[in-house]
Amino acid sequence: MLELFAAWPGAVLLRDTPAAYIFVNAGHILGIGLLLGAILPLDLRLAGLWPKVPVAVIGPFLTRTAATGLGLTLVCGLWLFSVRPAHYADNAAFQAKLALLALALINIGLQHRRPAFRAALAGGPLAASVRVSALVSALLWLSVLVAGRWIGFL
Repeated sequence: MLELFAAWPGAVLLRDTPAAYIFVNAGHILGIGLLLGAILPLDLRLAGLWPKVPVAVIGPFLTRTAATGLGLTLVCGLWLFSVRPAHYADNAAFQAKLALLALALINIGLQHRRPAFRAALAGGPLAASVRVSALVSALLWLSVLVAGRWIGFL
């Protein structure tokens, strides 16, 4: 299956055209910047830091920005993975990144289902569960970032 993925035209394009690889890689980095640049301030605010910034004002914008960054990161990351899928699949840092990414996405899913989280985004009180979940989110996303950087060193 990995061989089939490596043979799709998008992977061939990236292998054969250095400029295409650079642009897809830049898209991945841009997505990471949007994701972390939005999710970290929101998580820190939901954790109870920066108490003077109304969550109801920044929450919807930062949530949409993070979602856009996540989408761009996933599309470009999958495309980059297709260049050497067998190599990445055997990389311990890549495996750690995927596991951490899965945990971060599960955390997002759980957060957005909680009434206390939705109430906090609307400007309601910051329940303890929201604060803890926000801190877990920040830690997970930073861990995904570090694991992603670690890939190149293994």
